[in-house]
Amino acid sequence: MTQEEIKAVIQEVLAEQKQDHDELVLKTISTILTSFGIEDDDRKEIRADFLHLRKWRKSVEQAQSYTFKAVITVIATGFAGAVWMGIKAAMGK
Repeated sequence: MTQEEIKAVIQEVLAEQKQDHDELVLKTISTILTSFGIEDDDRKEIRADFLHLRKWRKSVEQAQSYTFKAVITVIATGFAGAVWMGIKAAMGK
């Protein structure tokens, strides 16, 4: 056999193995989704569900960020008020 023939045989074997792997992966994914009650026809609904979950997660993260900022602002304002009242009390005596 020549080197080109060997390369051709190797490429053919690899192509067959890749095709077998692709089919196996698709069958496995389909089996897993079916076990969760998700049929192949539900792809558009599943995509919409995931998009909705992503939007919900982002809004929750944004709310957490605003809450953290609000808490820091309240603490800083309270501290500044306490300092101000201390200064006024010290000057009044």
